[in-house]
Amino acid sequence: MNKPFAITLNVGSSLANKTGSWRSFRPVYVNRLPPCNNACPAGEDTQGWLFHAESGDYEAAWRHLTEANPMPAVMGRVCYHPCEGACNRGQLDSAVGINSVERFLGDEAIKQGWKFAAPAAETGKRILVVGAGPSGLSAAYQLRRMGHQVVIFEAGPLAGGMMRFGIPKYRLPREVLDAEVQRILDMGVEMRLNTKVEDLLKTMKDEKFDAAFLAVGAHIAKRTAIPAAESAKILDAVSVLRSMEGEDKPMLGRRVVVYGGGNTAIDVARTAKRLGAEEAIIVYRRTRDKMPAHDFEVEEALQEGVMMRWLSTIKQVGEGAIQVEKMELDENGKPVPTGEFDTLEADSVILALGQDVDLGLLNGVPDLSFEDGVVKVGDNMMTGYPGIFAGGDMVPSDRTVTVGVGHGKLAARHISAWLAGTTYVKPPKKELATFEKLNTWYYTDADKTVRPMLDIIRRQSTFDEVQGGLNEDNALFEARRCLSCGNCFECDNCYGVCPDNAVIKLGPGKKFEFNYDYCKGCGVCVEECPCGAIKMEAEAS
Repeated sequence: MNKPFAITLNVGSSLANKTGSWRSFRPVYVNRLPPCNNACPAGEDTQGWLFHAESGDYEAAWRHLTEANPMPAVMGRVCYHPCEGACNRGQLDSAVGINSVERFLGDEAIKQGWKFAAPAAETGKRILVVGAGPSGLSAAYQLRRMGHQVVIFEAGPLAGGMMRFGIPKYRLPREVLDAEVQRILDMGVEMRLNTKVEDLLKTMKDEKFDAAFLAVGAHIAKRTAIPAAESAKILDAVSVLRSMEGEDKPMLGRRVVVYGGGNTAIDVARTAKRLGAEEAIIVYRRTRDKMPAHDFEVEEALQEGVMMRWLSTIKQVGEGAIQVEKMELDENGKPVPTGEFDTLEADSVILALGQDVDLGLLNGVPDLSFEDGVVKVGDNMMTGYPGIFAGGDMVPSDRTVTVGVGHGKLAARHISAWLAGTTYVKPPKKELATFEKLNTWYYTDADKTVRPMLDIIRRQSTFDEVQGGLNEDNALFEARRCLSCGNCFECDNCYGVCPDNAVIKLGPGKKFEFNYDYCKGCGVCVEECPCGAIKMEAEAS
């Protein structure tokens, strides 16, 4: 009788391969922390929602994503995606386009009309949120999910905070922002526009709020003492960008100079070009590599015709012209004046030197601590006054939409625990899934999908969105580029390579386990696991 070339034995089918007492190490399955998750300021389970997206279940992916972040269509446009900077795939070919898949899911949710579920039960607690920017909206969303009544007081006429009044329409279309804000309100969150909190403690007492989360944005432009003629036109970047939301657009003239080097400076210079300025020049006292603006935004601005004057500072503003002093780097790389001056023609000068927060609502609140114009909070995000929490631009941190969303989520957890008389404790951090723990031979080469860009002519003359999104085909492709770092995705490698048939397959979605009666501890499974989801550990003595 002819016999097959190989026979696969079921686990335990041969008593001969039972392990004796000599094994010193055993393999164990682990769940490591993916670097994308670790780098996300909003605390998204990036790998978790990508898993659903790569199977084509976009609604499941969106619902998993929005457990941490209620505004993926916004975030997919304005986040600077630190997750991609940390992505292990970047060391293989190029990082997974996490941000572009997030945007696709957010846009798909708007198109399909997906809604958030109502809270399972009401707690009866009433919470004030001050500010309808990213941090305030995030906190309101999370607190409402927990069953609390939430009321947002917003001083401005529209919701969104700096997402609306600081980010131009060519980066964030307003219909996208409005749709994601409305979805939060549809959960039962109350919004009061044009309602500025003047006296926080009085407001809390009068309206019977049990706690408050303060998320006032940094809307006050910083100034600097520059000698200027009386007729000189000096504006601030925040006011210029804010005025773009009204009917009357700012009159900047044909030649516009922007003073500063951050993302706001880039945004206002690009806005000036779209308003018809023939020249938009950014004056910055350091070199390009020291510019706080993100490099891809600098590059886009240069493409659109914005000019840059590195190592320069404005010394005087006159009528129709400014005096600029050239700088040079000393031996420590610090810019120092040279005494050499240039004159630049300028119809207006726009200052983009940073922003401060209006803390007037905290007058009369005892036991608060301040530092550099912001409120100090504890690890639980509570100020020195019990029941008053703060986040976003109001506390010491990076001022980005993603950080604000993360603050809102974390504060909501601490607020809910405080109201219940308990303490929220973060789960312990897992071991990081580093590139060295992967076996990348398993993965197919696949270059990152490049998002489409609007043509240069329309970028210079309209406020149409500059960067396009992915379609269903390339979003699916991009999601499937994920390496699933540190977490089993059931590739069956360990099951197939085990020489002792000691791996038990538990079924779809249930992964695997080891039968240690038969495992010899050879470590082949660890060597052949593509995603680093198995490790060897010493046998207990």
